[in-house]
Amino acid sequence: MPTQDFTLTFGPLAQFMNDSEIEEIWINSPERIFIARNGKNELTNLLLSGEDVRNIVERALMWSGRRLDLSHPFVDARLPDGSRLHVVIPEVTPEHWAVNIRKHLLRHLSLKDLSSREAMSPEIALLLNQCVRAGINILVSGGTQAGKTTMLNALASAIPVHERVITIEEVFELKPNLPDVISLQTRSPNLQGEGEIVLRRLVKESLRMRPSRIIVGEVREAEALDLLIALNSGLPGMGTIHANSTRDAIVKLQTLPLLAGENISQKFIGPTVAAAIDLVIQVALDSEGQRRIVEVSALTGRMENDRIEVETLWSWTGEKYEQGLGAIPRPEKFAQSGIPITSWRSS
Repeated sequence: MPTQDFTLTFGPLAQFMNDSEIEEIWINSPERIFIARNGKNELTNLLLSGEDVRNIVERALMWSGRRLDLSHPFVDARLPDGSRLHVVIPEVTPEHWAVNIRKHLLRHLSLKDLSSREAMSPEIALLLNQCVRAGINILVSGGTQAGKTTMLNALASAIPVHERVITIEEVFELKPNLPDVISLQTRSPNLQGEGEIVLRRLVKESLRMRPSRIIVGEVREAEALDLLIALNSGLPGMGTIHANSTRDAIVKLQTLPLLAGENISQKFIGPTVAAAIDLVIQVALDSEGQRRIVEVSALTGRMENDRIEVETLWSWTGEKYEQGLGAIPRPEKFAQSGIPITSWRSS
């Protein structure tokens, strides 16, 4: 979005939207406006009125086509420049509108770019690049603002250019640097409570679109079941999930499919996850504002005492990366693609 459009839409917030170092803006109240710069939070000296905040939100939502009212007090929308807007209004909040604008400054970075920014080591970047090319199924886990979407975009951009990729999201955020990409987005219900399109529906529809690979922006609920079934059908894929570690991510992925219905059992889900997911990448934001990979783990495909075996390939000690004893997952996929599986290991 050009600078003049920022001014027209965001008014007093345009100065923050135009600043390339600011990654997120949020409004707790008209007098309490914060920004995040290089991973650190700052309170600004900007003062607005309640009417200013409402006008900014209303102008921003005009482009997205999403609604915000007492019957639908939350909104999650994409802005023309690719930023993501989230708003909550009273009576869900006690008094003021709560507004977040996430700018996704690092969307177009490659794995090599992230390595140069110390988000991972060159060896890990090589490993991930080879895993993507070989069709390894990858799950990116981490907390809010840890860099999951940035990492997923970088991984997606390593997909071979001849593949057809379908992305599935609640709000458009992914933008793989590939020639054959279709992006799908959920839809909220209308005023009559009809017309809602959820992630589960989009996952199912994507399978009818001749994908070479599917990417789910974030796995939160019952769509985890549909994703696992798709991955177990031989279709490569990726996604993100909120979790505190790679092992916690796998445990959570075993739980979410149970939301799909009472007829889904843990005895079915455990082996399905073990067979569907090959690699888990844990990302984190440290106290200095640095985002990096803190753990890379591989699933062996085996289970013991109802627990899925997870082996560490790399881990961040706080000062350097240490290589684990885990083996590269799914060597048969590497053999089929002709990609060597030892070249990423450090000497």
